[in-house]
Amino acid sequence: MPELPEVETIVRGLRRLLPGRSILDVRLGKTDFIDDPVQLGESLPGCRIESVTRHGKFIAFELLRDAPDACASAVNAVVAEARLHLLVHLGMTGQLMVCLAAESAPPHTHVTFMLDDRRELRYTDIRRFGRMVIVADSQMDAFRDRFGADPLEISEAEFAERFGPRHARVKALLLDQRMLRGMGNIYVDESLWRARIHPARCGDSLTREQLRALHRAVRDVLQTAIRLRGSSVSDYVDAEGFPGRFQLRHRVYQREGKPCARCRAKIRRIIVAGRSSHFCPKCQRAPRAPKRARKSAPAKKQNR
Repeated sequence: MPELPEVETIVRGLRRLLPGRSILDVRLGKTDFIDDPVQLGESLPGCRIESVTRHGKFIAFELLRDAPDACASAVNAVVAEARLHLLVHLGMTGQLMVCLAAESAPPHTHVTFMLDDRRELRYTDIRRFGRMVIVADSQMDAFRDRFGADPLEISEAEFAERFGPRHARVKALLLDQRMLRGMGNIYVDESLWRARIHPARCGDSLTREQLRALHRAVRDVLQTAIRLRGSSVSDYVDAEGFPGRFQLRHRVYQREGKPCARCRAKIRRIIVAGRSSHFCPKCQRAPRAPKRARKSAPAKKQNR
């Protein structure tokens, strides 16, 4: 599943190609991953792409149209506003690529945005676990508030404040999009290995120094992955069809049974928070089981 580095790489590629272009028409195939297919098909033709940004794992297209429907009902804010946001989540196998219109579309191309320069922005998705939704500009703040901080922007103090008091497993906390937006299984495992923290540790069991190390590890792993254009472990390619290279730097993810790059112990895999978790049993010590309260021995009967 594309995570923050993959989405950021795609956004940077689209940002070079799309701002200033207008959408002439929209062709739809299967639409079960689109919140409102009719609205998408009717609202986007005539829109100019102002910017392409990332919000967590969502690709956000800011769109401007010249003639919004001034008579639209106040209930339908999307139709009534000139500035719209198309938000795209790639799910597990989604891809967004810009191609020449003359090129044949690959299988499982479900949405095609025809542009004004004889190119097309195509969304393909074999499994259709992604999502497309149009959000009016006036509703974007409410949409953003549903997610946590960006891991590339959060300060060390805020990171410790969010994670330190929580009793949940640190793996679950890092995956929780309400805590940090954009993190996924690959980069959580890699960050915990780099910080030498076991995925089953609880947030409130981490010392201040461990929280500082984890904050630094998350940022370092994500920044390196972005520089290497993400991890291509399945279907991921960037906006121009090229794979990433960070999978060559993975130290624990999907390396069960292979030697740890630090200590040569064999990487193990367990389930934490319902997800496969890869870790080094020597570098990332498991948390101690809580001591059970000893039952007091029954009082001896006195002989009379």
